[in-house]
Amino acid sequence: MKNTIKNLVVLTVVTLFTLSFTAIDKNKKEIKTDKSKVVWKGYKVTGSHEGTIAIQSGFLNFEGDKLTGGEFVIDMTTINTTDLDGEYKGKLDGHLKSDDFFGVAAHPTAKLVFVKVKTTGKNSYEVTGDLTIKGKTNPITFAISVYGNKATATLKVDRTKYDVKYGSTSFFEGLKDKAIYDEFDLVSDLEF
Repeated sequence: MKNTIKNLVVLTVVTLFTLSFTAIDKNKKEIKTDKSKVVWKGYKVTGSHEGTIAIQSGFLNFEGDKLTGGEFVIDMTTINTTDLDGEYKGKLDGHLKSDDFFGVAAHPTAKLVFVKVKTTGKNSYEVTGDLTIKGKTNPITFAISVYGNKATATLKVDRTKYDVKYGSTSFFEGLKDKAIYDEFDLVSDLEF
């Protein structure tokens, strides 16, 4: 009995000593917002439009060189159309910021929080996260690749899940060539 207690004490001391010197390398890497870019592309029956939107803040979490998490805040007030000029650009930018679309006066930011990260290859991952737009949060799954201090991610977002219904044939009939497809793409080039 005495030897058993002595062995347990020795084992506990050795375990604590070992764990204190083998800490997992956990890193939170802040996104360089001035060197990162998010491009959006929306589709309609008669074509598409695209533009940019700014990252307000963000970070990726790593254990060693393995991605384990992340979080991003998007500045919705920066929605910018890049495929139009002049009056048409101004009208579309204003409409996208209006309550018909993203209602940026009441909802100036959107947020993405990584919930689960699964390795799919050497530098690639499948992320499941919670995306919040216009105060509504829904799960989203997307691919992200990490190379050195850069990452790229592509998301396909169903806008109707976030109460962005304008021009959607899921909610309005008879739109014909005025219809806007429910899904839009976000392509992110990140530097940290």
